[in-house]
Amino acid sequence: MGNAARVLSAANPGTREMSAAGLRAFFNIARDWQLDVDQQLVLLGAPGRSTFFKWKAAPAEARLGRDTLERLSYLLGIYKALQILLPEQSAADAWVRKPNQAPLFGGRSALERMLGGNVGDLFAVRQYLDAMRGTWA
Repeated sequence: MGNAARVLSAANPGTREMSAAGLRAFFNIARDWQLDVDQQLVLLGAPGRSTFFKWKAAPAEARLGRDTLERLSYLLGIYKALQILLPEQSAADAWVRKPNQAPLFGGRSALERMLGGNVGDLFAVRQYLDAMRGTWA
């Protein structure tokens, strides 16, 4: 592989690299948000339990589909936005479980909204946080 191909390859990670990085980050977020396995499964788009545990044991071997990668992107964006909006780690992690009176949540928590199971639920929470930050998704 020539230098140009190596640079291009490094600048455009493949599905396996994106999958591994996304899953490692997701499992750290799941730990920080104290998500149980069932909640993690919903957020990831309901993969089979055996698939989920394979991903958890060996993220570098995973090759995720587009839907799961999109979900991971939204979750990572939500996590990052919370870290910016609420620099105190414990406050940022607790926010997802607190009731929220914003119309998007209707008194429910962001986690409850995200556990609706649709990728659109993740997008809506991400968009809400981006708006709170003064940016657009």
